[in-house]
Amino acid sequence: METLKVRDGKDVEEVVRAAIASEQPLEVIGHGSKRAIGHPMATNAVLDVSVLNAVTAYEPNELIITVEAGAPLADVQSLIDAKNQQFAFEPMDTSVLLGGAGAGTIGGMIGAGLAGPRRIKAGGIRDHLLGAHAVSGFGDSFKTGGRVVKNVTGYDLCKLLTGSWGTLAVMTEVTLKVMPKPEAERTLLLRSLDDVTANKVMTAALGSPFDVSGAAHLPDQALRSGTGALAGLAAAGQAITLVRLEGIAASAAHRAASLTQTLSSYGTVDVLADEASASIWSALRDVVPFAAGGARGAWPVWRIVCPPAIGGALGEGLARSTGGEVIYDWGGGLIWAAVPPSADAQAALVRGQVEAIGGHATLIRATEDLRRAVDVFQPQAAGLAALGERIRASFDPRSILNRGRMTIMPKQGAEAR
Repeated sequence: METLKVRDGKDVEEVVRAAIASEQPLEVIGHGSKRAIGHPMATNAVLDVSVLNAVTAYEPNELIITVEAGAPLADVQSLIDAKNQQFAFEPMDTSVLLGGAGAGTIGGMIGAGLAGPRRIKAGGIRDHLLGAHAVSGFGDSFKTGGRVVKNVTGYDLCKLLTGSWGTLAVMTEVTLKVMPKPEAERTLLLRSLDDVTANKVMTAALGSPFDVSGAAHLPDQALRSGTGALAGLAAAGQAITLVRLEGIAASAAHRAASLTQTLSSYGTVDVLADEASASIWSALRDVVPFAAGGARGAWPVWRIVCPPAIGGALGEGLARSTGGEVIYDWGGGLIWAAVPPSADAQAALVRGQVEAIGGHATLIRATEDLRRAVDVFQPQAAGLAALGERIRASFDPRSILNRGRMTIMPKQGAEAR
């Protein structure tokens, strides 16, 4: 397969227009760290934007950064960290789950839209994306959004690019909001709670006035394969429930003490501070217990979003019926489920239980053969699917960009996405 490296937006335009003229679809990549997510694509060439890697503007006092889409995420994070700033949505490093090295690029981060534990407080990636320059499937450059939080430049189309997996346009440059890093953090730790009780603890914490920025639960099965920061947090056979508070040191300590009293009826509460706390949440963000190099590295992994208050019951049911293991984040609203290998990654069972409570499930890790046979992304109702297709066609009517990534390609003949 031919790889086409581009140097600027004009190059991207020319490559896309040539692909349209020859009716040859393109796979769009930065570092390729997320190529194994989604259906195998029906593409004939690779459009590589990794050379578009410059930071074109960074204004720490204004809390904004403008960067080309191929810039390595790790390098950008190091840059803003030097100014004691961060991406508040905690972008996930998928290389832990998928294998390989590196957290990918800024464009891949936006295209995937996978936010971490702080999403319950700070919002998702789309909430921090202020503007973008991109090339559509027509081969035309366009600009959307701006460089301020409140802009009146028209339709906020850049939000559509988040989570589009490269099927709408090729991003060339983006502007993102950054936020100051908290001065201190505290994590409250409770042990040996079952999933439903842990769900009640997380719901109580999130409903409290103490400004919680993370709430997660690891059942004992998932914790058995914990390594690094998660190792040693509990004795064998113990689950752990975690609640995070952040802010200035005095505030974080005071709120942690107050919330400890609120949750004390559920069991003994221990408190972890600063670096010890931060390392735990990094491991949770990247789903280290299900890492590709770990004990469950060969198991398919589902990412399930559901109503938080019933996450514990859903997770317990999934673990019991699939023989798998689960991890809870977002106060129970996000469930990572690793299931034993099977012909369909337990898709019918998982989707049946998830759809029954109004959730949706994405198959994040699976073999290529599985991803050819099973819907990776949640099948949509007819009306919603038709709306999505109209939006996609308005950006890329010939399905030149990442064709087939988000839906199973027909086995016989006809072009489709």
